[in-house]
Amino acid sequence: MELRQLRYFVRVVELGGMGKAAAELGVVTSALSQQISRLESELSTRLLQRSSTGVVPTDAGLAFLRQAQLTLRHADAAVLAAKQARLSGHVSIGLAPSTAAMLGMPLLAAMRERYPEVRLHLVEALSGHLATMLNARQLDLAVLFQSEAARSWSVIPLLSERLFLIGRADLPGMPSKDRATLQDMLELPMVLPTGTHGLRALINAAFARRRAEPRIAAEIDGLALLMDAVRAGVGATLQPGAALARPWGEPLRSVELKEAGARRQNLLVSLSDDELSPTALAARVTLTNVVTQLVREGRWIGATLHRA
Repeated sequence: MELRQLRYFVRVVELGGMGKAAAELGVVTSALSQQISRLESELSTRLLQRSSTGVVPTDAGLAFLRQAQLTLRHADAAVLAAKQARLSGHVSIGLAPSTAAMLGMPLLAAMRERYPEVRLHLVEALSGHLATMLNARQLDLAVLFQSEAARSWSVIPLLSERLFLIGRADLPGMPSKDRATLQDMLELPMVLPTGTHGLRALINAAFARRRAEPRIAAEIDGLALLMDAVRAGVGATLQPGAALARPWGEPLRSVELKEAGARRQNLLVSLSDDELSPTALAARVTLTNVVTQLVREGRWIGATLHRA
């Protein structure tokens, strides 16, 4: 027996005819009649007395009607309670500095709107530190750039980011065109993260394919200070477009890096599904939705969504 059949039966009795009930319910009369017949077969009794002028309930039908109406009210009340119930608890999410610049506030706003009773703990740190915290169960989920994943991790590819050469427009050697190759920036002084940083490994690999090395002016493991140095004219840097999300001061020039393979992958990494709380599972869905919206609206500069 299905709730659908109960709704059909109650509406037929209330309207006194198959045709009227079918029109209101949005089904064809024959399908409605078939469902009522199945219900009567399951109960092994006649519920409706059919005639040329309509239908009326039998004695069994009247008894069944009262209980069917009560069951439907209870079912509707259960659905309403589920919809009105507010998810509560807490969830901790780790974001790298450039990711936090792009995703942090939109994610915070979305979680506050959808789950106002959830306490959100956002952690901004380097990707390697976030991975360590995830392994130590200090985070529920994080956006990482590579996965030396523990076997219990759940890894969902989110997007890939193109890299941009970012520097002052008056920096000597700064390309004037919108796109450039590594060959165009070999003489530029560069401000980059240190070698242990995932982005630096990606940049080093790109230069190695060119059999070249970047001309290092300074190494800084911190996005805010790194961008301060770039703004001061110490050198240019290579960063994903998300690094431009925050207003760092005077406008900087950005030039897209035209280099095959020089893209940073973003992975949504979490504890395994059976370890995640309902709150963390909801936050994971919300984060994915926010990322998708930012990319599709063109707000995440240089990002391309992962295609499953």
